[in-house]
Amino acid sequence: MSRDTAARTADKDKGKGRKSGFGRPTPRDAVSGFVTGLFSIPEGMAYAGIGGFAAPLGLWSGVVPTIVGSVFARTALMVTTLTSAIALSSQSVLKAAGLDPGDLGALAALTVLVGVVMLVMGLLELGSVMSFVSTAVMTGFTTGIALQIVTGVIKDATGYDPTPHNTLAKVVDALAHVGDWQGTTVLVALATLVAWAAFRAVRKLESYATLLALLLVSVVCGILDPDVELVRDIAAIPRSLPPFSAPDLAAVPELAAGAVAIALVALAQAAGISAAVANPDGTRPDASSDFRAQGLANIAGGFFSALPTGGSLSRTGVGTSAGARTRWSGIFAGIWLAVLVLLVGPYAGRIPMAVIGGLLLVIGGELIAGRVRDIVLVLRTSWLSAAAMIVTFLATTQLALQYAIFVGAGLSIVLHAVAESRRGRIVELTPDGAGGWRIDEPPRTLPSGRTTVLHYAGGGFFAEVNRLEEEWPDPRGAHDAAVVLSLRGSAGIPSATFLKAYRRACRRLRDQGVRLVLCGVPQPTHDLLRRSGLLDEIGEDAVFVETPQIMESLTRAYEAGERLRHETEEKM
Repeated sequence: MSRDTAARTADKDKGKGRKSGFGRPTPRDAVSGFVTGLFSIPEGMAYAGIGGFAAPLGLWSGVVPTIVGSVFARTALMVTTLTSAIALSSQSVLKAAGLDPGDLGALAALTVLVGVVMLVMGLLELGSVMSFVSTAVMTGFTTGIALQIVTGVIKDATGYDPTPHNTLAKVVDALAHVGDWQGTTVLVALATLVAWAAFRAVRKLESYATLLALLLVSVVCGILDPDVELVRDIAAIPRSLPPFSAPDLAAVPELAAGAVAIALVALAQAAGISAAVANPDGTRPDASSDFRAQGLANIAGGFFSALPTGGSLSRTGVGTSAGARTRWSGIFAGIWLAVLVLLVGPYAGRIPMAVIGGLLLVIGGELIAGRVRDIVLVLRTSWLSAAAMIVTFLATTQLALQYAIFVGAGLSIVLHAVAESRRGRIVELTPDGAGGWRIDEPPRTLPSGRTTVLHYAGGGFFAEVNRLEEEWPDPRGAHDAAVVLSLRGSAGIPSATFLKAYRRACRRLRDQGVRLVLCGVPQPTHDLLRRSGLLDEIGEDAVFVETPQIMESLTRAYEAGERLRHETEEKM
């Protein structure tokens, strides 16, 4: 195969849903993995603490699950690890089951069970439901998650811990208590932002800005020793690989329902990542494949002391900001985390939390900035889309994520229903005398002395019926007339509501001595008309199935309408 032919073949394959390949690991992947692994030390420990778990469990959640998830995920750059939402959900599930968060057997059982639920959902292709979530809803959802990243590090970046639980209230509370911010902590966070911006401004250092800012400010703080919280203040970093954990099978019945809830949280987060972070090679993400990957990650991680894990937008953002190019970045992240813990765990403990907070502010800000174009597009599309985006955003910032995505999915369904109900319409086709047809608005009353050709374009959605019946010409007073209704291009199987509307139209026309002829009828619709008995009412000779040749069935139906019109007039 020539190089040009190979290139054309690759272009054809690109983005058709095939799995994003491994590619060759690049230096940027190694650096990105290192930065992500380094971030996983404080963030993993912090998230474990949020859920009331031992801090080392947050570290182990970023090793085996991250490697396995990166190997199998369709969203190539997604990092599978512990998130704050999953940690809190896991805490709630264990508490409801009356189990101790320190029981490693119960934790292993929960993690493996979550993985099994995810894997089954992925195998059943239930991730495909995410394709029904509109751009408006997904924009509101991903923007809300990005804002959660920002508000989640307010304490690290300012030294003030907001008391409210929902995201927007945290922002308001933090701004209302600026006087309580710790000056030293804020200065370190600002220094991190400045260092990041300076490195970012240098073209050759742009991809390494996150790592360089992290190292530079941490070293300076190590020399100056400011009074700020350090990673080691959260908990000591153990120098060991993830230990083996055997699941306690006796705990499975109490954890089963909660595992489904945690799995839904992970699905929602993964969907937000696939929408926000494109695959570098142009291949399309697939929610079901990502769910299967996360299922395998949790099943494997459960045996190695990992808490339930899912797609992490913050650490995915860290990786992409640090220059990730392939899925090797995530694989390196898991490996680097294990190496860092083994070799330099205590030294990593000296990283100021204000540095982590400053960089996560940047990452959250970048993710929000990346949504601006979509936000503007949605606002300009329609007020319904804008309302759906805003409601989903508010739900994401104030409700649990599994409920927020349900709200968003429900809004998407409503938007789809409204759009479908407006899509269907009836137009009149009038012969132009040159063998073609002219498109006109349908007449208000049915004309006498000719065959009127109407064309329906739509999806056969039941919500269209009332509006379409208002557009249907009034047959009262018509004589020597026939109606041809073209269905070519409409849905293959109309709703039962549409069948009832066809029957009503047929009977109203018949009462006026007007015959109805259907043409361009899809074969499945023809079979349905026969099963429902409507074919007998219309007449076998007055129904023409669509053919491969455009306008053929319409021409035949028009001729039949003219013939039936004359026959009816002669009988009268």
